[in-house]
Amino acid sequence: MLKSTLTMMLCAAGIFSMSATVSLAEDAKGDWVRPNGASKIRISTCGNALCGKLIWLKTPRNDTANPDASKRSRPLVGVQIVQSMKPTKQANQWKGKVYNAEDGKTYTGFIELTSANKLKLEGCVMGGLICKGETWTRSN
Repeated sequence: MLKSTLTMMLCAAGIFSMSATVSLAEDAKGDWVRPNGASKIRISTCGNALCGKLIWLKTPRNDTANPDASKRSRPLVGVQIVQSMKPTKQANQWKGKVYNAEDGKTYTGFIELTSANKLKLEGCVMGGLICKGETWTRSN
């Protein structure tokens, strides 16, 4: 009896922890605005990861800094800038890639849900030794 009760409790704890992980990913999904208000990014699932694409720019422009010359004339709205973010061991944090349209480079990136309405994004170089980021606010 004790063994079956313990087994049931462990199974329930496992299910609870899996649902907590899923809910964190759900919380990061949504529309986010950069601090300068110049753009809006939509975070959503892409396969088993999180991704984010530009859905609005205050001043629409093309992807002129892209290293691929064939993409320089495409509009930035619709471009995926947050790519393949997968959960890290740290709570509410994901690691993947971040495309910076300002310089046309893709960096190792992190997003971290710091509160229900704040999402910190960082792009890093040198294996994560030097990172630069900003905190986005959830859009209404």
